[in-house]
Amino acid sequence: METLTNVYDSVRDHPIVNALLPHLLTVAGFLLALLAIARLISERKQPSNTFAWLLTIAFIPYLGVPLYLLLGGRKIKRLAARKAPLTPVVPGMKPSAAASTATAKVLTLNGVSPPLGGNRVQFLTSGEESFAKLEQGIREAKQSIHIMTFILGRDAVGKRLIKLLAQRAKEGVKVRLLLDSLGCFTSSGGFCDPLRKAGGEVVKFMPVLPIQTRGSSNLRNHRKIAVFDHRVAALGGRNLAVEYMGPTFLKRRWRDFGAIVEGPAASLLNEIFIADWAFASGQPISQLNLERPKEPPAAAGDSEVQIAASGPDVPGEPLYEGLLSLVQQAEKSIWISTPYFIPDEVLFRSLLVQARAGIDVRLVIPARSNHPITDLARRYYLRELHRAGAKVLLYGPGMSHAKMMLVDERLGLMGSANMDLRSLFVNFEVGMVTYSPKEATAMSLWMREVFEQSKPMPTPSKVRRIFPTIGEEIARLLAPLL
Repeated sequence: METLTNVYDSVRDHPIVNALLPHLLTVAGFLLALLAIARLISERKQPSNTFAWLLTIAFIPYLGVPLYLLLGGRKIKRLAARKAPLTPVVPGMKPSAAASTATAKVLTLNGVSPPLGGNRVQFLTSGEESFAKLEQGIREAKQSIHIMTFILGRDAVGKRLIKLLAQRAKEGVKVRLLLDSLGCFTSSGGFCDPLRKAGGEVVKFMPVLPIQTRGSSNLRNHRKIAVFDHRVAALGGRNLAVEYMGPTFLKRRWRDFGAIVEGPAASLLNEIFIADWAFASGQPISQLNLERPKEPPAAAGDSEVQIAASGPDVPGEPLYEGLLSLVQQAEKSIWISTPYFIPDEVLFRSLLVQARAGIDVRLVIPARSNHPITDLARRYYLRELHRAGAKVLLYGPGMSHAKMMLVDERLGLMGSANMDLRSLFVNFEVGMVTYSPKEATAMSLWMREVFEQSKPMPTPSKVRRIFPTIGEEIARLLAPLL
């Protein structure tokens, strides 16, 4: 042992080794950076996204290269090939009259199913109401319960839901719970064992450890969907944790927005769930589809809605282009609620133009979100919108997590996607566009109530406009990576 130690010491202290090793490490770092930059450019990302990664790789290659190889992937062809294509249709159902609108055409050309009529939509405006409807759906389901979420809390809400799902599984109901492996990193293991032991199935979406493919750590399933007996579905921004919902009122609970959909559109949300489940579980989608009713759900109301999924498994950018279409066609008003606001250049400029043209542009964001770095990154965009004539409203006290937009108090968009680069261009997301007056009225009333509980953003000082903080500039520069 002593001889080996002496040899190691002599090699380590050799002048040639001391001179050569740093050079070799520098060359290796340079070659890795070139490889990463070549791959980055070939992926044709958003210019701002590409620039942010280039800066990170060029100035801190030993950190930037590994991070890019781990997190930089997005539209991965092999992943898309393995996953069932999301072009859902409802056999026997004809598109509704809303199919002729500009937004509907944009979404349909991106592979989204046309708008469907015959639906009943009920918006869920409180965490208590949302939890009650979720429990009701679980208790009343006779055949199947399909739930996917980004976060399952290890708290009273998570425990109660796992217990109830286990009970229904014991009673013979087919229970499937799909959890994002990052968002549910601490709750997807032993915490869910009571459900597994009762006969329910729990699957993790794209496990973080071990890493499956390049970029898989970055591709998160941010969709929140629950489907009961293939005919009633829920979607929105709420995760399954005490901050988002619960049986009783909680002062610190976040404000959020969701919906229950009954009718033909529910089968589209179920198809999205089945495609995600088949991919994550490895179960044949053809076998899973045998469980689905041969006939679409019967009409339950008169609402026209369009279900749009977005993410690495979708060829285009349905939610992003649909959102752009809504903004650019607005004639009177654009009302937006989002917890994080880091838009891309096209969306940002579209909002600026509409505000300068006299359109009533209102943006509601939390006065202080749960991610301080995104609050820094948003400052530039908020200042510019304010200068253009938009009304920037800060919600508080408390956190607003709602993701929705209402245009001309006529067309609405709600779902799981934040108005930031990660939701619009990286995550697996799902949204619903509403075309009926009834839903527009309900969304308008909700937004007006939020306006009353928000305060106008103070006018930025001249010094701040000219000399923004260094932290703010760095955060904005790195915004595409957030």
